[in-house]
Amino acid sequence: MIQNIPNKYTRQMLVDELDDQHSKCYDFLYLPIDFRNKCNLGYAFINMISPQGVLDLHNNFRGESWKRSRSEKKADITWGRLQGKKALIEHFHASSFLKRIPNECRPISFFSDGPQKGDIEYYIGGDD
Repeated sequence: MIQNIPNKYTRQMLVDELDDQHSKCYDFLYLPIDFRNKCNLGYAFINMISPQGVLDLHNNFRGESWKRSRSEKKADITWGRLQGKKALIEHFHASSFLKRIPNECRPISFFSDGPQKGDIEYYIGGDD
């Protein structure tokens, strides 16, 4: 789980920030949005593909400033309650709320390996 995300960050901004050093190292990402206030909730669920990816994210990202914001927040990395791509997908796939929101706000699954590694696999909650 990534915490202390500036509230005005979009999912694409977070993906761009992660991809600076961790491209193709994660296979699930969800940045929850507060639609009433039109901002994110300050945290995101992420699944790193390998244990080394977890260590690298923790070592390279934790405590760092956000490059795409003037916010004084520093990134933090913590363990989430759910672990693994499959568990995350199953949890969020069961949410009827996600069916009513646009793709750019839904959890996203990326290919974990092969020639498409890092490419979008599908949006969770849609007609997947």
